[in-house]
Amino acid sequence: MREALPLLPQIAVTVVDDVTQGSRCDEGFLRVRRRRLSLSFSDGRVSPVFAYDEAWRVALDAVTMAAHFADPRGVRRVYLRSSLRPPVALRPEEPIARGPLTGALWELPAGLVEPDERGEPGLRRCAARELEEELGIAVADEALRPLGAGMYPSPGVIAERIYFYEVEVDPATRRPPGLDGSPLEEGAEIVAYPLADALALADEGFFDDMKTELGLRRLAARYPVSR
Repeated sequence: MREALPLLPQIAVTVVDDVTQGSRCDEGFLRVRRRRLSLSFSDGRVSPVFAYDEAWRVALDAVTMAAHFADPRGVRRVYLRSSLRPPVALRPEEPIARGPLTGALWELPAGLVEPDERGEPGLRRCAARELEEELGIAVADEALRPLGAGMYPSPGVIAERIYFYEVEVDPATRRPPGLDGSPLEEGAEIVAYPLADALALADEGFFDDMKTELGLRRLAARYPVSR
C-alpha cells in the first residue's frame, strides 16, 4: 500500500495591492525586457520587426536537489518539501478542474544560483547552501552529483536554466532548516517519501511542478526501485 503524504499546509494568499499600472518593467525581483526583434534567414530573407517580451532576473538560473537515503528496511526515500507559489494560487480557473487552486505544491527543494556561483564548483556550492537552507541538511559541496543535464523549463518566457543534483544523506543529521527570511518559506512541510510511491504519483499526474517530476524520474533511473 502506498504511503500517504501529509496534507499540504493551508496558507491563504491575499492581494493587498496591485501596483502593476505605473510600474516600470525594470523594477522588482522579476523584470521584463521589452524588445523589438528581427530574424535573418539562411536564404537572405529578413523578417518584419516584431515585439517580444522576456522575463529575467539577476539570479537567472536555479538548482534543484534530490536528497535521498535508504531506510532500515532498504526503502529508498527522497525528501519533498511543500512550497507556496502565489502565481498558481492567483491564476484563473484551471481549464481541466483538479480541485481548488491553493498555490501549495510538493516539490524537490530548489533555489536560485547567485551571480558568484557560476560553473560546476559554484553550482555545487549553491546546491549545498540551498539544501541546508530548505531541508536543514549540511553536505559537502563535492558530495552533490549532477543528475542529468540542465534544462530550460519555460524558454519562451525566461532563459532560466535549472540544474539537477542528487546526494545521499544521513537523515539523523537533519536539523531545522535555516530558511531565507521570506514569509513564503514559513510553515513548510518536509517529508522523506518512498521514491517508488513518488513515481507512482508521478504516473498519475500528481506533481504539478515539472522539475520535481523530472528530478524524481532521473533519480529512479540512477537508483532503480521496485514498483
